[in-house]
Amino acid sequence: MDTGNWSQVTEFIILGFPHLQGVQTYLFFLLLAIYLTTILGNLLIFLVVHMDSRLHTPMYKFVSILSILELGYTAATIPKMLVNLLTEKKTISFSGCLLQIYFFHSLGATECYLLTAMAYDRYLAICRPLHYPTLMTQTLCTKIAIGCWLGGLAGPVVEISLVSRLPFCGPNHIQHIFCDFPPVLSLACTDTSVNVLVDFIVNSCKILATFLLILSSYLQIIRTVLRIPSAAGKRKAFSTCASHLTVVLIFYGSILFMYVRLKKSYSLDYDRALAVVYSVVTPFLNPFIYSLRNKEIKEALKKQLMRAGILA
Repeated sequence: MDTGNWSQVTEFIILGFPHLQGVQTYLFFLLLAIYLTTILGNLLIFLVVHMDSRLHTPMYKFVSILSILELGYTAATIPKMLVNLLTEKKTISFSGCLLQIYFFHSLGATECYLLTAMAYDRYLAICRPLHYPTLMTQTLCTKIAIGCWLGGLAGPVVEISLVSRLPFCGPNHIQHIFCDFPPVLSLACTDTSVNVLVDFIVNSCKILATFLLILSSYLQIIRTVLRIPSAAGKRKAFSTCASHLTVVLIFYGSILFMYVRLKKSYSLDYDRALAVVYSVVTPFLNPFIYSLRNKEIKEALKKQLMRAGILA
C-alpha cells in the first residue's frame, strides 16, 4: 500500500456522548461528584485499614491495595473526561492517547490479578482455616501484591507497541468516552487483524484466566460452606466473601463483554455504557460495598471518626 501521500494524525478527537450535547454541564457535575466521592471513599478505606491494627491481616491488606489501585485507575480517564465535558475542542495527542490506554489497561489488569489473589485468600481462609496463618503470611501477601502490580504494568506493552507502529491518516474522531484499543484500531489506515487477534489473546489470558481462577476458588468455597452444619456458620463464612464477590460480578460482568471478542464492529452506545460501568461505576461503588457490607471496616471507621471527634 502506498503511504507516500499519507498525513500522519498527531491528535485525536474524543467524541464522548455526542447524543447528550445538551446536558454536558449536568454530566460534568454528576461525574465530578462521583469522582470526588470515589477519591474520598477509597482514601478512607485505605487510611482506616492502615490505622486500625485489627485490620492488619492479608484480606484487608488486599482491600487497601485495591483502594489505592482504584485511585490510579480512575485518574487515567476521568479527569480527561471532565475536561472534555466543558470544552468544545475535545482533543488528545497521539502519545497522550497511547499513555491513557497503557495506564488504563495496566491498572485494569492489576485489578484482575488482585481480585484473583483476594479470591485465593478467601479460599485458604474458609477451606483450609487451620493452615491459613502459615500459608497466607504477611510476606507471601506482599509478594503476591508486588506480583500483581508487576504483571499488570507489563501486560499492555506488546499491544501498545503494535498500535504505536500503525499509520493513522484520518479521520481522527474516537467514537468512545476515552482512548481505548478497539475505537483507536478502527481509525488505522491499514489492516489491523493482527492487532485485534493479539488484543483478543492477551485479554482472554488476562480476563478469562483470572475469572476462571476466581470461579474455581468460589466453587471450592461453596462446597466447603455447604458442609458447615449450622446456618449461623454458613452466614458467617459467606459474609466474609460477599463484598469481594459483589465487586467481581460488577467488574467482570462488564469487561468480559467489552474485551473478550474478536469482531471489530460493535455498537458504539453499548460500548460507551459498558465503559461507564467498569471505569466509573465500579470504582465508585467499591468503598460502599466494602464499608457497608463489612462489619470490621464499619467498626474501624466509626472508631476513627470518634477518635477524631467527628462522632460522639
